[in-house]
Amino acid sequence: MTKRLRWGIISTAKINDALIHAINGAPRSDLRAVASRTTEAARAYASQRGIPTAYGTYEELLADPDIDVVYNPLPNKLHAEWTVKAAQAGKHVLLEKPLVTTMADFDVIAAAAQANNVVVFEAFMALHAPQNRKVAELVQQGRIGKLHLINSWFSYHLPPENADNIRLHPDLDGGSFWDVGVYPNSLSIMVTGGRAPQEVWAVQEIGESGVDVSMSAQLRFADDVVAQIYSGFRAPLVQGAQYIGTDGMIRTSAPWFPGMQGRTAFGADPVIQITNRDGSEENIALPATNPWQMEVEAMEACLLDGAAPVVPLSLSREFLRSALAVYESARTNKPVALTS
Repeated sequence: MTKRLRWGIISTAKINDALIHAINGAPRSDLRAVASRTTEAARAYASQRGIPTAYGTYEELLADPDIDVVYNPLPNKLHAEWTVKAAQAGKHVLLEKPLVTTMADFDVIAAAAQANNVVVFEAFMALHAPQNRKVAELVQQGRIGKLHLINSWFSYHLPPENADNIRLHPDLDGGSFWDVGVYPNSLSIMVTGGRAPQEVWAVQEIGESGVDVSMSAQLRFADDVVAQIYSGFRAPLVQGAQYIGTDGMIRTSAPWFPGMQGRTAFGADPVIQITNRDGSEENIALPATNPWQMEVEAMEACLLDGAAPVVPLSLSREFLRSALAVYESARTNKPVALTS
């Protein structure tokens, strides 16, 4: 391993732009290559974004000995196939969320990572953001007493006429919960200590294409902590999270893009708002940071310093167990109990 990470990206998806900006801003990373399904598309994309090498197939990029880490932002249905191929080629992988949508695919990825001695972790940029990590620290330290309730939500408007969007394709594992519901799901699990809920109850609205366009779920954790989470494609762009305990409440107005305007520009510093039991208030302002760059730097720390991932596969497994229970409950209209 060199003292700098050499990155390659498979696909020319729009979501790449945030990661490209992050890699270019990270202190120990270089973006070396991009791959698309045609040489022409890859070359055009690489030229526009200043990427040195373009490949017309994903296999060519995985065969490049000068690539250490691969970013995989492919549609959900393709995550397992190309992450396993990357691992077999000896590449570490930053895999866009959701990691996978079945437990069988999770097991395949975990086995490939172990067999090939590579790091694979889920690209939950919001969980790398200092604001959310500080909230988890405050809650776990008892700053608001015993935690009772988490409310969190993430939605945006994706109209049915945008039928070509992969998020609306059932055969590519689309749906609002897989797209944005995984954010409040994962944050609730992280804040409550890293274990999936004990029971889930969920309601969904199915859209024209057959995927969920809204999902409301209630997650019951150990110690009777309840998280109420919402995702949607038929509402304005809204985000937020609040945490209610015996001694107070914590609120964050932008948990998924803290302090950011778009994916590369920064606005005001993100603020954690605390309301105490006596009604007094306290604000904790943290410097605005690029959460995509934080996850790139987390990969640097893993591979160059031997640090543990912020989002290890063991944690992603808990996220997936909860998400699958949400979908099962919504499908059956019954509560679902989770076992260890």
